[in-house]
Amino acid sequence: MHRVTHPLVFILSAVFCLAVTGTSLAVDAPAAQAKGGSLILATTTSTQATGLLDVLLAKCSEATGISVKAVAVGTGRALELAKNGDADVVMVHARTLEDVFVAEGFGTNAYDLMYNDFLIVGPASDTALAKSAPSAAAAFGRIASGSTKFISRGDRSGTHERELSIWKELGIVPTGFWYVEAGQGMAETLKMADEMQAYVLTDRATWLSMRGKLHLSAIYEKPDELKNPYGIIAVNNAKVPGAKTDLAIVFIDWVIGPQGQDVIKNFKIDGEQLFHLAVGKRK
Repeated sequence: MHRVTHPLVFILSAVFCLAVTGTSLAVDAPAAQAKGGSLILATTTSTQATGLLDVLLAKCSEATGISVKAVAVGTGRALELAKNGDADVVMVHARTLEDVFVAEGFGTNAYDLMYNDFLIVGPASDTALAKSAPSAAAAFGRIASGSTKFISRGDRSGTHERELSIWKELGIVPTGFWYVEAGQGMAETLKMADEMQAYVLTDRATWLSMRGKLHLSAIYEKPDELKNPYGIIAVNNAKVPGAKTDLAIVFIDWVIGPQGQDVIKNFKIDGEQLFHLAVGKRK
């Protein structure tokens, strides 16, 4: 004899099991969907050259299952990649360009993330007397009026944008034998400055990671004057079809959360912290 059980019995049994185990189908399903996936991060050369990305992305993948491929270029180029649909999230350091990127609808969920500072490095002899200058602009002016070369990134990076803003403050359009545009990332530009014993504006993180290999000295450094903030922004799929905006937001939430912040604040070279936290959602 076969017993037929009323469907209501199955329903009540299922509810009972869920109550006992504390399981919620409505909560578990989205969590399972959020786990894993892949993203492309367009970022600056400084985050890669220092080694921060290697640690940060490995920890993120371990915690979230998200696989992140990083493309390290200058900030201007990183934002162009995002606009063209070749990145899902950006981590960059040129606030003016970032604000335009968001205002034009390409970026969403923008956060301040961290900062360090820029400094001028050059030959220890400091023939331009830039070290004693009262401001970064004055130091640039002394270099421009001297005979020692200055190496520019020349690549629309955040560092290049900051350099250009200083020349603009002086009313100088840098040209001539003393001004050399590298068109390279920060590490390669520092190597060129080393070979030519020239001055260069660099971010502190890349400088700290490379100074032991270079015959250059820190010439002008005033962290408050030359602050270098970094932001992290999801690419908006309403403007860039195909961008993985939802997954990018999951990634950003992890980076700005306790685990990501812990990686950033504890990332050091020779005992010196390379990036300082400044997390906050932008309006």
